[in-house]
Amino acid sequence: MSMNDPMANALSKVDNAERAEKTEVVVSPISKQMVAVFNILKKGGWIKDFEAVLDARGGQIKITLAKSMNRIGAIKPRFPVKFEDLEKFEKSYLPAKDFGRLIISTPQGMMTHIEARKKKIGGILIAYVY
Repeated sequence: MSMNDPMANALSKVDNAERAEKTEVVVSPISKQMVAVFNILKKGGWIKDFEAVLDARGGQIKITLAKSMNRIGAIKPRFPVKFEDLEKFEKSYLPAKDFGRLIISTPQGMMTHIEARKKKIGGILIAYVY
């Protein structure tokens, strides 16, 4: 069976495991983009740790949850956003100002909308978490 959006499936698994109060979840297949998103989540304190294991089947990530996440999800379609329009999308996807993060793929790498605002760059919206 083929997957249409592996990133959305991975984030949905994490969200469902968080709501079911599980401590760990295994996501497969993985990509460099997913590893970058989980690095941002770890740095922000939404997950405790993760371990990426590459194998012949596309690899998998074992994630240890921190029980600090209300909601996580992929943004579909993946909107390109300019620096000036970040606030508009922040209002659309996050419940309040400075509560949660948008994850953006920029020419300088994967980062949150706050880091992108400091660097004054835009990119493509990938996910949201709060």
